Amino acid sequence: MKLKSLPEFKYMTFDVVGTLIDFESGLKDCLAGIAAEAGVDIDGEEALTLYRAARYSEDADLFPDDLVRVYLQVAPKLGLPADRSYGERLRDSARNWKGFADSADALARLAKDYRLIAMTNARRWAFECFARELGNPFYAAFTADDTGTEKPDPAFFEKVFDFVASEGNSKDDILHVAQSQYHDIGISRELGMTNCWIERRHAQKGYGGTIEPAEFTKPDYHFTSMVALADAVAQERK
Repeated sequence: MKLKSLPEFKYMTFDVVGTLIDFESGLKDCLAGIAAEAGVDIDGEEALTLYRAARYSEDADLFPDDLVRVYLQVAPKLGLPADRSYGERLRDSARNWKGFADSADALARLAKDYRLIAMTNARRWAFECFARELGNPFYAAFTADDTGTEKPDPAFFEKVFDFVASEGNSKDDILHVAQSQYHDIGISRELGMTNCWIERRHAQKGYGGTIEPAEFTKPDYHFTSMVALADAVAQERK
């Protein structure tokens, strides 16, 4: 089937944490602050590897509340004090995580032509902070609290499909934009969506704080930044 051009879509759905919000820097900065107070040096990439292993466990809580549990699990391995108050500090740091430098401007540009829908595994309280950081560009938003599940569960996506259907449209009218192969790109392909991979870690090795997929999914569209996506849309709309 012929790939739809970018101007043909009515909606863009977005993963938020990792695609628009730089959670890896947020985590590393908070842990580095704790480490400095404790007189310890830590390696940021090692911290992300430990975070990833701890985060994706059967007893995980919703994000970012789960960062309290995660911190208590990784702290001893990083030589940090295993005190719950530091875990709460890591959780609460999410309120101040920054967007990638290009996120807000690119979203503002895209919002002129598309209905932007957030799809995040974060809880609603955290998403509201992220949305403010990004300039509140979203037409609608679905969080883990709203869906009762997390991506890559197809049920999360079905909630969005139902919403779009309520407006007389279908998943064929959606371009799903995300950085996570595991949470978004693979499952969106399985569900028959057109997808766009924002490869945020294109200049770095490994998957950082995001779980590695069982297999790589070649995306329909592929950019290394949000500004590149916005530029491509502008070029095609000329």
